[in-house]
Amino acid sequence: MQEAYTQDKTFDKNGSLAKGEYESCIFNNCEFSGSDLSAFRFTDCLFNGCNFSLVKLNDTAFRDVKFNDCKMLGLHFNTCNQFGLSFLFNGCQLNHSSFYKTKIKKTVFKDSQLQETDFTEADLTSAVFDNCDLLQATFDHTILEKADFRTSYHYSIDPEINRIKKAKFSILGVSGLLDKYDIELF
Repeated sequence: MQEAYTQDKTFDKNGSLAKGEYESCIFNNCEFSGSDLSAFRFTDCLFNGCNFSLVKLNDTAFRDVKFNDCKMLGLHFNTCNQFGLSFLFNGCQLNHSSFYKTKIKKTVFKDSQLQETDFTEADLTSAVFDNCDLLQATFDHTILEKADFRTSYHYSIDPEINRIKKAKFSILGVSGLLDKYDIELF
């Protein structure tokens, strides 16, 4: 069976897609929750207000994809096709998701919730976390060199087990680097 190839099309509130490749497409308010998008390929696509919660992403390709105001709870980005994996998240809910061992340098997370998200062993070199809630997010042997956390909050990052050279933090957020020492800052 031949896979679909779709280019320059806009999908409104349509959550059922033919398996295949989507290039330069726009998806508005689509309901994908609980579906299986394994082996789909999305290149230069834009997702606005879509629900991706608990979607299966085995070998799914996201290349230069933008997500705006999307609900993306419990996603396993670590199972995605890693070749060319690149995306931007703006105003998204990514709680309980996993980026375990992903190489997502320069990724921008803006105005997003990343509570209890797993970044273990991920390469987030030069990533930007702009006004993000990182409550109980896991950073363990994560590469955070040149990453920007200046406007984010609730993070807890152990400098002894993560690479944070030249990462940027605000003076108010520095306590998130000292959590393991159980000290009080005033």
